Amino acid sequence: IRVGGRWVGQSEHEYNIIYIFVLLLSAWTVFLNLLVIISISHFKKLHTPTNLIILSLAVADMLIGLIVIPVEGIKQIETCWYFGDTYCGLFVIIVRLLLSTSLCNLVLIAVDRYMAVCYSLLYPQKITTTKTLISICLCWFCCSVYNIWYVISNGYFNTSDKTLCYGQCIVLITNAWKFIDLIFSFLFPCTVIITAYLRIFYVVQRQVKVINSQMIGVKCVMEVSVRRKTESKAALTLGIIVTAYLLCWIPFYICSLTKTTAISSTTMTFLTWTFHINSGLNPIFYALFYRWFKISVKHILTFRIFQPLR
Repeated sequence: IRVGGRWVGQSEHEYNIIYIFVLLLSAWTVFLNLLVIISISHFKKLHTPTNLIILSLAVADMLIGLIVIPVEGIKQIETCWYFGDTYCGLFVIIVRLLLSTSLCNLVLIAVDRYMAVCYSLLYPQKITTTKTLISICLCWFCCSVYNIWYVISNGYFNTSDKTLCYGQCIVLITNAWKFIDLIFSFLFPCTVIITAYLRIFYVVQRQVKVINSQMIGVKCVMEVSVRRKTESKAALTLGIIVTAYLLCWIPFYICSLTKTTAISSTTMTFLTWTFHINSGLNPIFYALFYRWFKISVKHILTFRIFQPLR
């Protein structure tokens, strides 16, 4: 139970600790994703189709850390929504835009890795930097239009209809929009991602068997093997990121869509924060698996990126 803007039985010390946690999580998410953004933006060698999608994902994750996490923290800690009905609608648009854009970027990553692994010879011609940039821009544009339409259609800016829980940012969704959103924000993207990665891992396993059966010391076979290993490692790394996202997204989406009494507020709060924490984990995966990220971060933190090239 909450009284006077905070949970009953919550001491001043606990209250401050929660705020510090939210602040640190926000700063952590912004800082790490900013490193990814600067790395890919600054170094031209990193301007590959795959890295451009990673850049777009990092922008969405950084904005989650900058906007969503602080406001969501205040929303969870305090009793009342202090920012008004208009910003409530805007906040819902921002949250949904960033979440759906992240999911859209993961679809692009899945398609990119599918083409790189399954059609490696056609990949340089089919997946170019220009086509990738156009796809990313379309991703952000379509997600923006869809979520603005979603919010307006559900009457978030019609304050005369808000008779429940005055002072809170309440999300009310019609059954028709629940069905539409279930398809476009859950079933379709998740099906594309899962199908693409199942196909990728099937092809990788098949290629490994073929290469192993032909390892007779031929140089060209060795070169093909190295290239396959590189593409497979990239697919594995991004597969881990996609899997981590889906493991957070699927329970979160199902619970937020149903909102039955069987789901406790504690469970929903846990799923919400687990999902937001995921935005700060992706750069850690890059640091563990991508050598280019380690090198670029070292250049950034030592200010060597400001030195003129020799």
